[in-house]
Amino acid sequence: MSAPPEGWGDLPFFAENWPALRDRLAARPMVEPAPAHRFRALELTPPGAVRVVILGQDPYPTPGHATGLAFSVPPDLAPLPRSLRNIHAELRDDLGCAPANGDLTPWARQGVLLLNTALSVEPGDAGGHTRWGWDVLVSQVLARVAERPCAFVLWGKHAQKVAAPHLGPDHLVIETAHPSPLSARRGFFGSRPFGRVNDWLVARKDAPIDWCAPV
Repeated sequence: MSAPPEGWGDLPFFAENWPALRDRLAARPMVEPAPAHRFRALELTPPGAVRVVILGQDPYPTPGHATGLAFSVPPDLAPLPRSLRNIHAELRDDLGCAPANGDLTPWARQGVLLLNTALSVEPGDAGGHTRWGWDVLVSQVLARVAERPCAFVLWGKHAQKVAAPHLGPDHLVIETAHPSPLSARRGFFGSRPFGRVNDWLVARKDAPIDWCAPV
């Protein structure tokens, strides 16, 4: 990364925390996603464009799966990760459609901040970078986003805990179980988050998200 993502560069993280973290990452031969994609969520969705936040945990630890967007995978990847398959299934039940593949870039371009709470991982070591300092950046990003009314879609206890300090009465907050196969049937399925977000946006005289938009 030659410069911080546009609109986010004044966050203290980039001057105070990123140099040491960058050096630590550079010392590791295999880190997902590729450095060019590490801040992709912030690059595609600058602060003034954020209308919805969906928090993931950390990038997919399988080489080639992580794209810098939470839950998203490259468009040619099949089969989809199980959590993403469940997201598509709930979207079909909610709105009657789903994207043609696992690339969620169109969501990001419409103002859906697809932010993981750790922005790096090493293959086969899910959660291994959780304590590397990414939480500082995520907290600062959420604090900035929360300055304006926004919809927070928080799947699972981890996302709910991370977002909790930043939530207020001006936000739509949807909290359910995580879409992973271990928990999806404990409250994720049937929660209709996509339609609820669109209803909230329309009530605010904002455009709905086209959740099924092609890449």
